Amino acid sequence: MDSLFEKLNLVLKGRVLIDEPLMRHTTWRVGGPADFFLVPQSRRELSAVLAILGEAGVPWEVIGAGSNLLVRDGGIRGAVIHTGGLRRWSRRGDGRIRAEAGLPLTTLIRESAALGFSGLEMLAGIPGTVGGAVAMNAGAGGQEMAGVVEEMILAGPGAEEPWSAAECAFAYRSCTLPADRIVAEVSLRFTPDDPEALQEEIARRLIHRRAAQGVGGPNAGSVFKNPPGEQAWKLVERAGMRGASQGGVRVSEKHANFIVNDGRGRAGDILTLMEKIRQAVLAKTGIELESEVRILGEE
Repeated sequence: MDSLFEKLNLVLKGRVLIDEPLMRHTTWRVGGPADFFLVPQSRRELSAVLAILGEAGVPWEVIGAGSNLLVRDGGIRGAVIHTGGLRRWSRRGDGRIRAEAGLPLTTLIRESAALGFSGLEMLAGIPGTVGGAVAMNAGAGGQEMAGVVEEMILAGPGAEEPWSAAECAFAYRSCTLPADRIVAEVSLRFTPDDPEALQEEIARRLIHRRAAQGVGGPNAGSVFKNPPGEQAWKLVERAGMRGASQGGVRVSEKHANFIVNDGRGRAGDILTLMEKIRQAVLAKTGIELESEVRILGEE
């Protein structure tokens, strides 16, 4: 391990943490430690880190802002690569923007609207990074990332490769990517529109989101995907699970598809409550809910 640490540290110049508690890096504020927590500051560093981990046979996971993510209490063996240092973006003309994976989605939405670029304004208020939003094909209000993604650059062990939007097979809240690659940069194409109108729409969306989803505590956003023709929160409510609790977490009284941590909760509490919700909804409606949050790590 000392040799691996030294190699990683040489590339990352001190941005290598050992046994880092992932509760510090997730919006639910739960999660055990990562053996290695790595924070590259450039695409070159990202590719170099992947090459070192590949040569050592060390498994890895990638996280961005830590939203839409549940890390189990046992943490993650191997490495966690945090993309927060990859935040550069640039305008490319003809309604195009190139953005690195760690750029906050809110920044991309705000800057694209200021340029008069339409295509993501309905996603205003969704937390996370550009890379995470692409990987889960985030969407709201009839818009989704798939509608603006033109191409992406995937980082691999020592090299990068371009992938077209068609190769990613976007679907509802999903995107097919190679298991040994990380989204490093995304090329996005927007539709010209009035900057003032776009900024007004963003302001309206933020007000609506705060009113509907301001649940008052650490959470990961929507827990379950909407089944075809249904809304998950309505199914949870119909099953009598609004306000249900487990340990230090509870189903929000304000939005029944959110689980809130009161500060004492653990990942195990969240997983148990999620399963209780699934069973209750299945018994009441015959519909089996599917998790929207990404679940990683060991018990």
